[in-house]
Amino acid sequence: MSAAVGWLELGRPEEARAELEALPAEYQKHPDVLEARWLLEAGEQRWEQALAAARALIEAAPQRPSGWLHQAYALRRAPAGGLQAAWDALRPSAERFPKEPIIPFNLACYACQMGQLEIAREWLRRAFAIGDKDHLRRLALADADLEPLWEELRNS
Repeated sequence: MSAAVGWLELGRPEEARAELEALPAEYQKHPDVLEARWLLEAGEQRWEQALAAARALIEAAPQRPSGWLHQAYALRRAPAGGLQAAWDALRPSAERFPKEPIIPFNLACYACQMGQLEIAREWLRRAFAIGDKDHLRRLALADADLEPLWEELRNS
């Protein structure tokens, strides 16, 4: 698994895939392997496969916020998904992981892209309240999903 991650970091997805496929069957559902598989599939923009990896991660380790975030990210981009599907998948995880600021941050992104700016502002406020506000503000100002709020963020 470490070799697969190394290959991913080197930008060599074919080698990473070979390393993951070579793992014994009993390791294929390990949360760390599923994280690596999600990174591989998302890196290649294979969104249906990334979604399957995220869902397997949620099943294997429901206590990891990353599975829920990966699922929403892939759903947004999968052919049968979209913004609303990503929102619907991620929204319940805000209560499940109340101290994870990237969840309300991503919900703000989805709301903003759906034209629900007041809802986006509220989720961004929640993210700022539980995370490093300065860091998250910088992320928000660099995230094109939140562009409709950039002027407000610059002036706040």
